[in-house]
Amino acid sequence: MLQALAQGVMLQWGWRRVLLAMLAGGSSALAMPPFGFFPVLFFTFPVFVWLLDGAISSGTHKRRDELLTAFAVGWCFGFGYFLTSLWWIGNALLVDAETFGWLVPFATTLLPAGLALFTGLGALIARAMWRPGPFRVFAFAAGLGFAELLRGYIFTGFPWNAYGYALASNDATMQIASLVGLHGMTALALFIFASPAALGLSDAGHVRGRIAVPAIALALLVVSFAYGGYRLSLGEPQPLDARIRIVQPSIPQDQKFDPELASRHLSALMTLSDIATSPESSGVSDFAAVVWPESALPFYLSDEPAGKAALAALIPESTLLVTGLQRYEQDPDADDGYRNYNSIGAIDASGEMIAVYDKTHLVPFGEYLPMQSIMEAIGFRQLTQMPGGFDVGAQRQPISVGNLPAFLPLICYEAIFPGIVARSAPRAAFLLNVTNDAWYGDTPGPRQHLLQARLRAVEEGLPLVRAANNGISALVDARGRIVASLPLNARNVIDGNVPGAMPETLFVRLGVWPAVFILVLLFGAGLFWRQGK
Repeated sequence: MLQALAQGVMLQWGWRRVLLAMLAGGSSALAMPPFGFFPVLFFTFPVFVWLLDGAISSGTHKRRDELLTAFAVGWCFGFGYFLTSLWWIGNALLVDAETFGWLVPFATTLLPAGLALFTGLGALIARAMWRPGPFRVFAFAAGLGFAELLRGYIFTGFPWNAYGYALASNDATMQIASLVGLHGMTALALFIFASPAALGLSDAGHVRGRIAVPAIALALLVVSFAYGGYRLSLGEPQPLDARIRIVQPSIPQDQKFDPELASRHLSALMTLSDIATSPESSGVSDFAAVVWPESALPFYLSDEPAGKAALAALIPESTLLVTGLQRYEQDPDADDGYRNYNSIGAIDASGEMIAVYDKTHLVPFGEYLPMQSIMEAIGFRQLTQMPGGFDVGAQRQPISVGNLPAFLPLICYEAIFPGIVARSAPRAAFLLNVTNDAWYGDTPGPRQHLLQARLRAVEEGLPLVRAANNGISALVDARGRIVASLPLNARNVIDGNVPGAMPETLFVRLGVWPAVFILVLLFGAGLFWRQGK
């Protein structure tokens, strides 16, 4: 039956091939949050492989036509995948529908179309190494894995919903990120989930390969579960001597930056920060730090003495307020005489900001426009509608202030990138991620974002404190497990001690090189069997 299915897929032509590739790609999105149904990839990736088997030509330019057909198959698969898993991005444009609503059809189709170019490139590379037989699965994983690695870095990078996150949907298999990182997980996932394609061959000459390829994939999956089980069974690190409160105010995005509502928003944040959650609670004074989400302060701290005084009245001597905020600095070299930053600030009992981190990895079209002056001249604005956009901050470094152990700051989008710690920097005690996913409403976006932030905790072996405006706020341990969380759109707080850190991981020490090593092995195996060995 499987062999008949493989033959049927290989023989698809024209619009049927296009439709099948898009359906397989679209179905693959079920492996991502909120579904996390990774077994679907055992069906969709083999279909992808069989479609590449059918990328044949008998014309004058046979080789060129085969590669172009493979690229087209990969693009169609990628377009279906990204369209289905990233449709929610258009929700951000509806917050100010009068200004940006007309862009929704373009954003929801052009971004998937652009990202699918990487999938097409991966399919082309794979087909260039193709040789009929079960071992072509190595070529498939090598080509697609290399393309996904490029997607994580080219044009500032966008590794959202990399295929490796399918393995992160399980706490046990998630642990291999501590060894090989996201990109290594992606290469392994491509091979593991595509391995059933080897069973679709009927050629008697490939009997051993039909057994060997799925057996290797099964062994990798078993080893991943075993390693994950071992890592999860290790003793719990001593929690940090730092009790924190995470505040989730759940302010609707269309109201968040309304100046007439600023005092109401500040009052809501302060009330949540000081509520007594038990008879023994004393409110804000119980905590080493109270954490507010991205852009939580509804004013520029330097311009609002009354706001600063209100914060000083809230914060006791033993506590810090760590909050997302927007700030500016005067700079005569800047176009408008000042620079704007999306920041995290630590504010003490006097209402003064005693430490600050400015976001270093900005969101294209959200926080700045590529070719800003030209785009603004013809009427475009980034979603934040900050004239001139935000400026890029200096290098990210751990922040150590007051009684709070050193933390590594991550603002929103920055948490999707593996290798977030500069290898020369001192090691932090925990990761602190503030975000405002209210842009995307109750969609898969915030759930996907949380999973990606959790994987950073596994990669670094560090616990994660995550404050989100409308959710999902969470306290996550160093193995990526959620200790406490708040659902989307809840207005509440999370209180608790920050979990302890684990020893420095292999990924921390070697960075992307384990992923490169896996890709080299896959390329080597693909080329070896291509030569008929």
